[in-house]
Amino acid sequence: MALLGAATAAHAQSPNGPARKRYLFAQKNPECPVVANVTKNTDEDADITGTYTHVCYRSNEEMQAEITELRKIHDWADSTYQRRLGALPAGGALVLDIRRQGAKNADPSLLTLSARTKDGKEVFTGTPKAGTGRFYGRDLYQNHQVVPFIKLDPAAGPLTLIITDTRLRQQFEYQLTPQ
Repeated sequence: MALLGAATAAHAQSPNGPARKRYLFAQKNPECPVVANVTKNTDEDADITGTYTHVCYRSNEEMQAEITELRKIHDWADSTYQRRLGALPAGGALVLDIRRQGAKNADPSLLTLSARTKDGKEVFTGTPKAGTGRFYGRDLYQNHQVVPFIKLDPAAGPLTLIITDTRLRQQFEYQLTPQ
């Protein structure tokens, strides 16, 4: 019985809000192979309840290749190209998409991002810029934001990314595995 109590306490994520359901095994993201979703927060139920949270990691090299391709498509001046390259974060970025009920609830500044190594050392912490959501459908509002992140080192092993939503009083957990 004590073992069951310890397992339940480990899955309780926030003392003030309901605990998120978790996958038995982390679910790989088909759009972003570096990220695996630990908590159930991108399915249809999360969209209905207004707790949809999606994260993708994009490396600096991937973003540079995209800008180079866009330069070929568009007729950019060299100054536009250099400005876009200069604005890229050195370590890459987290692409954060949230859907919440109500425009004020879709404010990404209500989120706190924290990345930790396997041994619990915090390597990144941040809060996205403030903003309101765009109407998505029904009573949902969506917000899309790119947050500068640290460079993922394959030798360091997987990182645990925890996104805490202060309005919902819930935590969303992801596993970032560098390749």
